[in-house]
Amino acid sequence: MATVKLVQDKDVSSEVLEVFNDIRKTRGTDFINNFWRALAVDPVNLKATWEEIKSTMGPGTIDVMVKEMVYMAVSTANGCSYCIHSHTAAAKAKGMTDEQHAELVKIIGLAGKTNHLVNAMQIPVDDAFLA
Repeated sequence: MATVKLVQDKDVSSEVLEVFNDIRKTRGTDFINNFWRALAVDPVNLKATWEEIKSTMGPGTIDVMVKEMVYMAVSTANGCSYCIHSHTAAAKAKGMTDEQHAELVKIIGLAGKTNHLVNAMQIPVDDAFLA
């Protein structure tokens, strides 16, 4: 259950409507997900977060599907179920195959395992790895 009201279209301010319309236009959909509806309780934060996500997750030197896959991995590490689901859907929409998803899950699991082993043993970083 959300700790804030999920703002519905009939209740939005003009500032929120502007952001919602940009989300719809940018993503080519009428769907506004619950993340944006929750952030809409604070229009300034909504706009700032949307602008940052739009800038970071849009086209760049890293393929947008890969960006979504990285977001999935970080969301898994942080235990954010909502983000795991939403960015898995986004990665699939951008072309991630079932085989790529399975491979990513294996990588995430392996990284978690080896991270825990290294932390448990407090293994010092090799000089060759230091920048």
